[in-house]
Amino acid sequence: MLKPSIPKGTRDFNPEEVSRRNYIFNVIKEAFSLYGFQPIETPSFENSETLMGKYGEEGDRLIFKILNSGDFLSKVDDAIYSQKNSGKVTSLISEKALRYDLTVPFARYVVQHQNDITFPFKRYQIQPVWRADRPQKGRFREFFQCDADVVGSTSLWQEVEFIQLYDAVFTKLALPGVTIKINNRKILSGIAETIGAEDKLTDFTVALDKLDKIGEEGVKNEMLAKGISEEALLKLQPLFSLKGSNDEKLHSLKTLLESSEIGLKGVEELRFIQSNINSLELGSCELKIDVTLARGLNYYTGAILEVAAPEEVNMGSIGGGGRYDDLTGIFGLKDMSGVGISFGLDRIYLVLDELHLFPQSVAENSKALFINFGEKEALYAMNAIKKLRQAGITVELYPEDSKMGKQMGYADKRNIPFAILAGEKEMEAKEFTVKNMKTGEQKSLGYSDLEQTLR
Repeated sequence: MLKPSIPKGTRDFNPEEVSRRNYIFNVIKEAFSLYGFQPIETPSFENSETLMGKYGEEGDRLIFKILNSGDFLSKVDDAIYSQKNSGKVTSLISEKALRYDLTVPFARYVVQHQNDITFPFKRYQIQPVWRADRPQKGRFREFFQCDADVVGSTSLWQEVEFIQLYDAVFTKLALPGVTIKINNRKILSGIAETIGAEDKLTDFTVALDKLDKIGEEGVKNEMLAKGISEEALLKLQPLFSLKGSNDEKLHSLKTLLESSEIGLKGVEELRFIQSNINSLELGSCELKIDVTLARGLNYYTGAILEVAAPEEVNMGSIGGGGRYDDLTGIFGLKDMSGVGISFGLDRIYLVLDELHLFPQSVAENSKALFINFGEKEALYAMNAIKKLRQAGITVELYPEDSKMGKQMGYADKRNIPFAILAGEKEMEAKEFTVKNMKTGEQKSLGYSDLEQTLR
């Protein structure tokens, strides 16, 4: 007989884990609503042509394809099959795919419903996505994304609000030491222009993005291997020694990029965001300019954001986002600027768990278990249970009139704080005996006092 199992990169969640995840979901959802974002949902699977070709070659490989129903091989003749062209075969046997992220389905949604949407459109979406990735710590094949985007506005106040939104969530989660890193695609383009490497912008930024992993020498060696000259690296030197406060970094960047119009525009955009965040003040997060940040370079056109977990946790980013000027262009709707962010729910969970930051009250549980002494006593208990539930108090009756030890053991294993005994003596006195499962203390109470105690 086969032992039951689940696919690699997926997980079962026990009641405590679900309660903890819901706690994070609720904090994020509450913040999204508070900042004026409206919820939407899209299907778990899309037409293949909606997703394919939108994430680059590597992304396409990680998309889970869904086989057509029925005799899906009937469309593949021997000539096509003998070519060993898996892409051609896949297109014939699979017309749909599980969504890889929430961004491309959102772009499709905006274009499809553009006549019904009021712009700027502020949406949030919390749904699962699927990737045929290699599973590892903090990386799964099925996971939730929590996205918020604004489309139809080029205003930098949106970036300011998103930084505040990140700060509001991590402050509410009581997670200290979170750093919101910020850069601008225009600055990266300006640096490449200044050192004469415009044609190698992608190679330049991919190498620069590895600075914290392989160090300055490693980055320089990688750039040289990609054909960036020694002379260009010499001009780049001030970038490696870019230290100090955000204001000092902006001043240095302005000097470094004085000959680049696009670079200076990026510096001014960063200055606007930085100065307004300074005026408005953040709660527990720190905003830090990081010119080596280059996530999703081909996707972002302005601000680039990445949220780093506290240093004592080896987790990497727990959120990210940025400005994109033509998200909907892939579906034919041009010049629709947008900006968005995402929360890494699973990584946030792991960080809170590792630092023991989940509140004790998060685990959803019954406040009390009524002990079952028999049919008459159970009905007496159920009358009280009905009233307590109407008062919003979570309680339950043990279903069988089993031995007292078994029922008490059940309450103990479930971490239910109170056991309530209602036998013949209590019924006659119209009372309930309440036992504190931690201290063992017992007292007899009427219904009103019972409700007050459990509340």
